[in-house]
Formats: sequence, structure tokens, C-alpha cells
Amino acid sequence: MEEVNELPPDWVEHYTNHRFMLFDPVVRWAYGNVGTCRWSDLPLDDPKKIVRQAQAFGMRYGVTISIFDGSPDGQRSFGSFTRSDREYTDLEVKLLKAFLTRRHNETAPPTNLTRAELEALSMVKDGKRLKEIAHELSVSEGAVKQRLKNAKLKLGAKTGTQAATLASQYGLI
Repeated sequence: MEEVNELPPDWVEHYTNHRFMLFDPVVRWAYGNVGTCRWSDLPLDDPKKIVRQAQAFGMRYGVTISIFDGSPDGQRSFGSFTRSDREYTDLEVKLLKAFLTRRHNETAPPTNLTRAELEALSMVKDGKRLKEIAHELSVSEGAVKQRLKNAKLKLGAKTGTQAATLASQYGLI
């Protein structure tokens, strides 16, 4: 749902041009594990020497954190943090993990939307008006309004259209 990249632009260009993503031991670790791992402790092979090449761009020390909530949709968040001067302390790793866990939870899709709320949001997404939705669902306009109100609260949206867009982005509708 969100990508924040503050890596050196020259490194991003080098990484992209060499198509390192599928070979990157940091990325492979993040997708295959949960928890934290300092780059110096990576247990995976690095045949393209990506971690060593990163050092040439000032990224000498790093830690990768992977969060997985175990939901049926398999929501995963990960972050790699790097510095040039020293290893991250245990406290810094703990704080970065807490930060990433909070961001993961803030951006995770809600799991408490009802089928009726999702149905109404889907119709809003399709551009239908309240009266049309009510008619198709054989319920009152008041019932549709309540479903949309509940969905907006659960999604943190201000409008029905915004709620439908968020639900769509989350893959809920």
C-alpha cells in the first residue's frame, strides 16, 4: 500500500539497471522471514554481491525488518534501514521494528467490514446513487446510508466515494 524510498538515488538507479530485486538477499530474507536481521547476519547467498555493492554507495550497515500479520490475505510489510557509520544497536532495531509494526497496522485493510457494507461500497464504486443501490438491494435508502456510514468509519474515510476507493485499493471489492 505504501512505499517510502530514501535510498541514495545513484544506488536506486544502479540497483534498478542491474535488476537486483530477485537476487537481493535482503529482499529474499524479508519475504521469507518475520522479525529482524542485520545485514551482517544475513544467512542467504549473495552471488551478485549486492550487499557489498551497496557499501560503495555509503550503505555499509543495515537492518531489515519484516512484519507479517498472518491474515488470509497475507499482508506483509518490510523495511530496510541503512547507515554508513556503525551497526544499529539493539535498542535502535527495537524502535525501528515498533515503528514499522505501527505503520503496518495503520495501513492494513480492515477485516471487520460486513458483506452488506462491501456490497454497497462496490455499487458506489460503480457510480450508482443511493436510490439505485437501495432498489437493487431491496432495502431502504436509510439502510444503504447506514451501511456506508459504518464502512466509512471502519475505513477512516470522509465520503462514500473515498471509502469505495480505499476498499478497492485494499482489494476488498
